[in-house]
Amino acid sequence: MSNQTSGDNAASIERTLTSEIKLYYDVVAAASGPAPMLITLHGYGASKWHALREARAIAPKGFAIASLQGPHQHLREPKAPGGPLRFGFGWLTNFRPEESVAIHHRALLDLIDSLTEEGVADRTGIFLLGFSQSCALNYRFAFTHPDVLRGVIGICGGMPGDWETSTIYQPTKAGVFHLSGDRDEYYPTSRVSGYAQQLRMRAGEVEFKGYDAGHEIVQPMREDIRAWLTNR
Repeated sequence: MSNQTSGDNAASIERTLTSEIKLYYDVVAAASGPAPMLITLHGYGASKWHALREARAIAPKGFAIASLQGPHQHLREPKAPGGPLRFGFGWLTNFRPEESVAIHHRALLDLIDSLTEEGVADRTGIFLLGFSQSCALNYRFAFTHPDVLRGVIGICGGMPGDWETSTIYQPTKAGVFHLSGDRDEYYPTSRVSGYAQQLRMRAGEVEFKGYDAGHEIVQPMREDIRAWLTNR
């Protein structure tokens, strides 16, 4: 029989370290500022460059645009066999998701503060757009900070899982526009059609529209978002 020291079966203690990371974002200022600003957030596995491309295609003339990149990087398969590994970014996983939500909120608040102080953005005209994974996160932000945004746009994404039970979310005057793809394999229009009613629990102006699309942003969506932004 082997001998064990008194510490062999001691319980482990989980501890944490606080470490600083950099979050990256791209900005395109309007010809004259401060201007209304569209902030775009990409979906899982994409990057700020994808979000910036969509912002350029969507934002009305005279808008400033910014695209924020998710904090969690990961490797992606090469485009072609033998090619270099690619990289993508995400916003959160199911491991302590509240910590990733806090990073997302802090990053947006700091980005908005920085660009308004620089005279790039008009604080009364901040619009936030999210695709796929960033959609529910943006709704969490919009209704946790109800006086920050003028409008929030969700494309092919979900709602916060605690939408109907949390006491954190507050009513907002910000407009909401949710767009879905009828053929989306994750969030088809048939599954998410109830979102409009859910969003109206805390938002006075909600528009919901389905499109002949999969899990993607198609040109009719871009055109409708641009019109929606122009009219606000």
